[in-house]
Amino acid sequence: MTNSRPNEFIPPPECPVFEPSWEEFADPFGFINKIRPIAENTGICKIRPPPGWQPPFACDVDRLHFTPRIQRLNELEAQTRVKLNFLDQIAKFWELQGCTLKIPHVERKTLDLYVLYKLVNEEGGFDVVCKERRWTQIALKMGFAPGKAVGSHLRAHYERILYPYYLFQAGANLMNSQKPTLTNDTKDKEYKSHDLPHRQSVQPAETCTIARRAKRTEGRCFKSEQGELCENKPNLRRRMGSCVAKTEPVKEIPVQVKQEPFEPTAEGEKSTVEQYMCLACGGGGDEDRLLLCDGCDDSYHTFCLIPPLHDVPKGDWRCPKCLAQECRKPQVAFGFEQASRDYTLRTFGDMADSFKSDYFNMPVHMVPTELVEKEFWRLVSTIEEDVTVEYGADIASKDFGSGFPVKNGTFKVAPEEEAYLSSGWNLNNMPVLDASVLTHVTADICGMKLPWLYVGMCFSSFCWHIEDHWSYSINYLHWGEPKTWYGAPGYAAEQLENVMKNLAPELFESQPDLLHQLVTIMNPNVLMDHGLPIYRTNQCAGEFVITFPRAYHSGFNQGFNFAEAVNFCTADWMSLGRQCIDHYRSLNRYCVFSHDEMTCNIAVKADSLELELASAVQKDMSIMIQEEKELREQAYKMGLWHSQQVDYDVLPDEERQCAKCRTTCYLSAITCPCSPDQLVCLHHIQDLCACPVSSYTLNYKYTLSELNPLFQAVASRAESYDDWASKVNTILKANQDNKSDLEELRSLIVEAEKKMYPETELLNHLRQIIQNAERSASMAQQLLNGKRQTRYRSGGGKSPNQLTVEELKLFVNQLYELPCTIRQAPFLKALLSRVEQFQQQSSNVLAEDMPGSSALQGLLDEGASLDVELPQLAVLRQRLEQARWVEAVQQASDQPASLGLDCMRRLIDQGVGLAPHACVERTMARLQELLTVCEHWEEKAHNMLAARPRHSIDTLEAAIQEVDNIPAFLPNCVQLKDCVSRAREWIKEADAVGGRIPFLSTLSELVSRARGIPVMLEPLTRLESLVSEVQAWKESAAKTFLLRNTSHSLLEVLCPRCETGPQKSKSKKVKDVSLPCKKVDVKLDSLCDVERVLSTSQDTASAMATLADVRQKELENLSILRTSNEANFQSLPSCLAPTVCLCHTVPAGPMLQCELCRDAYHSGCVPGFKDIQAGQPWLCPLCKRSEKPPLDKVLPLLASLQRIRVRLPEGDALRYVIERTVRWQHSVQQVSLPTQHPNGKARHISGIASSQILEGSKGSYYMLQPCIPLGGLSAELEELLVEGLLLQVTLPELQHLYSSLLNRFTPSQHSLQSSEHDHQYHIAQDRSPPHRSPPHSKGQDGVLETKKEKVEKNSKRRLEKENLEGHYRDKIKKPKKKKPKMNKERRREEKRTISPSNSLSDPSYSEDSEEDWSVCSAKRCQQPEGNEVNWVQCDGSCNQWFHQICVGVSAEQAENEDYICVSCAINDLTE
Repeated sequence: MTNSRPNEFIPPPECPVFEPSWEEFADPFGFINKIRPIAENTGICKIRPPPGWQPPFACDVDRLHFTPRIQRLNELEAQTRVKLNFLDQIAKFWELQGCTLKIPHVERKTLDLYVLYKLVNEEGGFDVVCKERRWTQIALKMGFAPGKAVGSHLRAHYERILYPYYLFQAGANLMNSQKPTLTNDTKDKEYKSHDLPHRQSVQPAETCTIARRAKRTEGRCFKSEQGELCENKPNLRRRMGSCVAKTEPVKEIPVQVKQEPFEPTAEGEKSTVEQYMCLACGGGGDEDRLLLCDGCDDSYHTFCLIPPLHDVPKGDWRCPKCLAQECRKPQVAFGFEQASRDYTLRTFGDMADSFKSDYFNMPVHMVPTELVEKEFWRLVSTIEEDVTVEYGADIASKDFGSGFPVKNGTFKVAPEEEAYLSSGWNLNNMPVLDASVLTHVTADICGMKLPWLYVGMCFSSFCWHIEDHWSYSINYLHWGEPKTWYGAPGYAAEQLENVMKNLAPELFESQPDLLHQLVTIMNPNVLMDHGLPIYRTNQCAGEFVITFPRAYHSGFNQGFNFAEAVNFCTADWMSLGRQCIDHYRSLNRYCVFSHDEMTCNIAVKADSLELELASAVQKDMSIMIQEEKELREQAYKMGLWHSQQVDYDVLPDEERQCAKCRTTCYLSAITCPCSPDQLVCLHHIQDLCACPVSSYTLNYKYTLSELNPLFQAVASRAESYDDWASKVNTILKANQDNKSDLEELRSLIVEAEKKMYPETELLNHLRQIIQNAERSASMAQQLLNGKRQTRYRSGGGKSPNQLTVEELKLFVNQLYELPCTIRQAPFLKALLSRVEQFQQQSSNVLAEDMPGSSALQGLLDEGASLDVELPQLAVLRQRLEQARWVEAVQQASDQPASLGLDCMRRLIDQGVGLAPHACVERTMARLQELLTVCEHWEEKAHNMLAARPRHSIDTLEAAIQEVDNIPAFLPNCVQLKDCVSRAREWIKEADAVGGRIPFLSTLSELVSRARGIPVMLEPLTRLESLVSEVQAWKESAAKTFLLRNTSHSLLEVLCPRCETGPQKSKSKKVKDVSLPCKKVDVKLDSLCDVERVLSTSQDTASAMATLADVRQKELENLSILRTSNEANFQSLPSCLAPTVCLCHTVPAGPMLQCELCRDAYHSGCVPGFKDIQAGQPWLCPLCKRSEKPPLDKVLPLLASLQRIRVRLPEGDALRYVIERTVRWQHSVQQVSLPTQHPNGKARHISGIASSQILEGSKGSYYMLQPCIPLGGLSAELEELLVEGLLLQVTLPELQHLYSSLLNRFTPSQHSLQSSEHDHQYHIAQDRSPPHRSPPHSKGQDGVLETKKEKVEKNSKRRLEKENLEGHYRDKIKKPKKKKPKMNKERRREEKRTISPSNSLSDPSYSEDSEEDWSVCSAKRCQQPEGNEVNWVQCDGSCNQWFHQICVGVSAEQAENEDYICVSCAINDLTE
């Protein structure tokens, strides 16, 4: 209606939450009694069991079924229900007059007719508001914005809809009133009656869904200002995705008004003429406009009615008299309907989860509890929308089993879970525990003694209520989503009832005991606004919630869950229980059990009662007997004479209930012979019947004399405490001679605990006396034994329990004043004499200047054993610390070697905190003076060590002489001495090195050591320069020799190979091959051995001899390896095919054979095999170890090393490389090479022809590069060739030698067999792509000659190259794809290599070549062109010019360094 949206719900403060320990949890009522002072102030509390307490769920899920209650949320809230009832009355008022109520809209909001009606009445009524023009103020109170003339609209709506109802309620005669008719605006929505009485009397249809949302108006949306009808739009929850899936239409039930029988008047039956006469105007005309009342058959003209009717109304119509009769009928009491469907736990859970997930449009476990809470209170406070839920409440556990396991139940408990059967927190056990009063109620009361089960869903709620008989309740949530609770403390119960009655008086007028029906809820914020203390909590699965006596509580469920609850009563409840009976009597409310009967049952067992319960029962029984006595005396005074004894124990409760107040009678009741089945209690004798009291009969259970023994038994049990208290008081007041010992007092405490006496002040006082006596006895014993540990040994200070001498005297007096005797008292006087003796000895020792620490310690030990606070102890401790410090300083001074700066500073810091004393001050002055001197020299020594530039050795020695006189340990000075010593030793070694050529390792070691000596060393600069030059030389040599990304070191490349590497395993195939080798004195099996020998050699000659031995070993190993590898290609069976190459597989396809080690490799396994130049020896990756620079690039390296004058293994190895090269060149010059036969055919050589196709185990293969067969050479030529290939220098003589030998052993038929060879290879390699073979060119036989003219020499070299490369082109197929574009030099090189015929026939090409070759003096000129033609002149004796690219010299080297050609370098070496 026009109320603004309710304020957002503010959660009340949280109630206390307790987490008992296992020890506390073992006693349920003990723990509840412990927390009661805190928890009863909030009315409710939550208890979390200790971790691990998880009882099994024992309910029979398959057998459990129930019919839930239907809850329409906005009918639960008291104020909302009042509005709904009011609207129903208005709708009924107009409906009985043939009009339909439509709720008007103001400012796009539905008008709240109830608020408008109340506000107008509060302002004095319609006439007063109109007269004083208060409609604007009413509009503001209803929340409308000012300045929009809303007041006039409100007046019109009130006058049209509410004012006729107001007049009717006021008793005005509508027949005589002139009021406007109920003309409804077409924009207004028709109001659909709530019809509560009829709905509760009719079972809902089967088609109704639990989550339906009944609409009170035809549409959900309000109309616009233009008066157009708005379409139904989803409300807030639909925007949230909360609309219920598959909503079913609600079956509309028409309003049925009970037909009242017509009662004739005194004049008798109406005549036929009177039935057709209008009772308003008395006329009978216009019969077509006469209306006949459906209640009394009176007739009225439609135009005579107020308001007049334009048409005959549809349906029933009531005249004003019948209208008044219908509207004044009393309202039916509100209650919950029962659902028409029976659920199982599974089906109810599916429905509940579906409802919540659809409502909030998210999984149920992801909906925040805060959101559900705010939405619940919004729904219960709104009228526009109804949300209906169901609640499975008050399900008897005896029918389907409790959620807790019970003894002899159907649920089988595991052995480890049997403890839950007897647990006090098992709700089946709690009501009947010994401490529970309900144990004495004989009947099994469902919900109180037997637990009830509760199956909830989202929004299902339990309304504000207190437990029956104002008892405690405990609720355990077995599983499921949380349950939200709200509670008010018991002392605020009446305040809460008054607030709810004031806010919704209409509900309490029809139902005075409304709050006992559990059907009404009210927003906690509203209650808190009226000063009520409200608390809340969220009960999660596995948690208990306890409500305290008369504590109102309510709440709702967050979702699908299963809970169990039961009541219990403790001794403190007894007085409240009797007050509750009086309260029930005033409300005429049934009792669940008879309180008097329970009290008498308890009194019968008085001897076994706990004292607290006995005391409570005594008080309750005293009140009961006194009241019963007064009531019986009053009955006797009224004339009651007849009486009889009746055993009410055997009668059911319903047969002994008071006919007036419904109280269950037990001690007595009144009956009358006129109605033997009816009785009343003594409070309502006059309400029994009209017979005289003298005819009544008093039926009693006990006579007053019979009640007295019961009362005496309880009183005796309760009063046994008094006897005990009297005895205690006698002992406590005894004089000195009659005192009891401590054990007797303890026995009284044991008696009180055994008889469970209450915690009274006397008992606490006795315990305090015993505690004080025990403490005094313990302290006295400690003082006597001297066992108390003093604190000065662990940091000083006295014990807080120590006594002074005066206190010791007072303590002795206190022992004698105790109510009991203490046996240690006589011994304390001896302790006093010991204290006095100690004080005398302390005075004597403290009189000395500085006593020894041992004497002081002895006195302190003695004083500590007394365990008495003595003022001398503090002075003794102070003097002991001084004496110990002075002794520590003296002891440190006697040992200068251990007296460092830290030690002195520590001693000074210790001395600073001491109390002032002459001896301490003298010692401190000497120590500080020594520290100052030491710090000065330490800092000075540190500065000398860190000085830049460094000090000379003479300066440091002078400083050391001064430090030697200081009696302390100075680390920096010691380090300074060590540095000077190491510097002297280093200078001596450096001077020794200067007389000979040193090794690099020696220099590096000296330089490294010198850098760690903080002394200025004059030879260091010279040595560092030498080391830098050597390192630079090694880097230059490495760039010259080493291949890119090689794993070999420079020394490994320059030295002859002493190891065959991976090829060594292949040589093992040759059995027992041992060639005589030169005997060496040292082991040279590895590079490390060679490096070690070279580093320790005395001179260059011995180093050369060592390398010569390694060379001889290299040749011998290589000879074995070549023979072994060559033997692999001899004719062997296919099954014994060798494994070759890096991949260790059999030969197949195109192969390459190393000229040095004779091992074979697959062309695909060798990187860059396509770049192999024909006519040059091919070396495998294992044999090609360096770049093999030309000799003219190597000789400058040796010259520069000789200038440095430092020996290193790499230098010796380089020198040996050059000497080996020169010797090899001389050997080549002395060898005459054989030529071919005149007919051009080579003689037959046994071995493998490179053009043959060989068969292997996997297929055929062939050699891409021809090799010189081993068997065709003499031993001299083979050794010469191998030696040349082993050289790490590129020599033209080696190329010349290799070309000559290759031409010698290459048959001329080779080119003729190429096509057949290619054809056979393509057959063997099926998967190889087809290639196009270039045309065969006829090669020219190369002829070795001596020097001739350059033109002839160049042409011959070209012919040789063309002849060799012609064979190479026959073996390697040219791919179909074109090669990438090459540079000019590469293109010219290919022209010259691949197409010699074209190059020879091209005149222009010949001229350019001739011009370049005629000038460059290099033996193998590369004929550069264009920008690449840079020249360099030999700085030796020949002064010849060379192309830089032909001799391997860069432009920077030619500019900055001297260049000496190969010829000049060889001549210099030979000279």
